[in-house]
Amino acid sequence: MTTEKIAATSGQTLKAAFPHTIPVLLGYVFMGMAFGILLSSKGYSFFWAFFMALTIFAGTGQFVAINMLVPGFGLLNTVIMQLMVNARHIFYGLSLLDKFKGMGWKKIYMIFALTDETYSLLCSAKAPEGISEKKFYFLIALLDHCYWIIGCTFGAMVGSLFPFDTTGVDFVMTALFIVIFLDQWKEAKFHIPAVIGLIGSMICLLVFGIDNFLIPALLVILIALTAGRSFIEPRADGGKGDEPC
Repeated sequence: MTTEKIAATSGQTLKAAFPHTIPVLLGYVFMGMAFGILLSSKGYSFFWAFFMALTIFAGTGQFVAINMLVPGFGLLNTVIMQLMVNARHIFYGLSLLDKFKGMGWKKIYMIFALTDETYSLLCSAKAPEGISEKKFYFLIALLDHCYWIIGCTFGAMVGSLFPFDTTGVDFVMTALFIVIFLDQWKEAKFHIPAVIGLIGSMICLLVFGIDNFLIPALLVILIALTAGRSFIEPRADGGKGDEPC
């Protein structure tokens, strides 16, 4: 009797979480396939695509890692590059500390699985009445991770069977970020944080160059948002009364 009740509750939570992840499903499967095809073109089997998707789960980081899997690329360079690419997740995590409270062992997985797209869903998706928020958030993260694993593995399998011209395939990550940004822009009525991000990034790009602008841009954006917090937070919910993420 107890087991059936738990299974039913889990099923209801999964049913509530899945529709929110459909856009990520479409993006991750195709983006993951692009990664798998690129990795396969370097001579690596689908097992490596599966293993990287399972243990790294970082779209940008994995695309960057492909170019690091060559002789002569040092461990220190790899660590620094990955730190620069993924440093933004430090700020993502800080804004979700309250949501992750009380999740037990799931909190470790939530920290690991916090991608850009999952972060966006955790900030915007609301658990329906009667559904545990903690389970709801966990299933969103788990579903997104599964989509990525499927896409990467399938792409590598296809890439090993059929020859592909991989020119321009790596742009899929940039394209997905643009789509997410535009979607968030249309949904939000208050655009000051987005404008700060754009202006700060462009200034740092001009000052530091394309290879070194990421960390300075993140610091500039963090300082600007922190300084303007008292002005931004009351307006960030668009007047709906929701707490900002």
